[in-house]
Amino acid sequence: MDMMKIIAVPMHPEGRKFVALFGVLSLLLLLVWEPLFWAGLVVTVWCYYFFRDPVRSVPQTEGLILSPADGVVSLITQAAPPADMDLGDAPRWRVSVFMNVFNCHVNRMPAGGTIRKIVYHKGKFVNASLDKASEHNERNSLSVDLDGDGGDIGIVQIAGLVARRIVCFSETDDRLDAGERFGLIRFGSRLDIYLPDGVQPAVALGQTAVAGETILADLNAPDRTWSAKTI
Repeated sequence: MDMMKIIAVPMHPEGRKFVALFGVLSLLLLLVWEPLFWAGLVVTVWCYYFFRDPVRSVPQTEGLILSPADGVVSLITQAAPPADMDLGDAPRWRVSVFMNVFNCHVNRMPAGGTIRKIVYHKGKFVNASLDKASEHNERNSLSVDLDGDGGDIGIVQIAGLVARRIVCFSETDDRLDAGERFGLIRFGSRLDIYLPDGVQPAVALGQTAVAGETILADLNAPDRTWSAKTI
């Protein structure tokens, strides 16, 4: 195994200014007291690690819905998508992936498709692991028409207790491939994924998810429905 591939993980450009800021502050702290410099250096290294953007092995099988974020599957429930996403008012399976401050925060497209709508909401910053965060927290919602006849999905970037900035690189009418980067959230947050109508989740609560690699659902599965009692 090449250790440099583990240590020298590429950093997303969004993090450069933060790493530079922490680096400068660390040097200034050196003029005050040397132990403060080392503490600042640790924070600088952590900031670099937070904004890491590793290469992912994206499955090429058609019909897969992949995790848009690194983290833990914190919620699996049936819920109607927010009305402004134009995904209908019927309940769908919603899978939530919670990202802590040590997870990679680059968000990736769950499946190939075209962004039909993007809606940003100001809001609170309660703990993103709580169910009410889907409704009350600052969030950015994307409605995506999947390629072919796969239907549509909803993706919601939700700011958390520490997060204070949601970034979306994509725009309405952009077409993205599965695993392609579409945004990130700074410093702890959550992603909600509303699966296509009638499609069942293929993950379990507490499961670790990897953006662009972990399969959340399979449109090719013979039984696309699931009872809530199985969750």
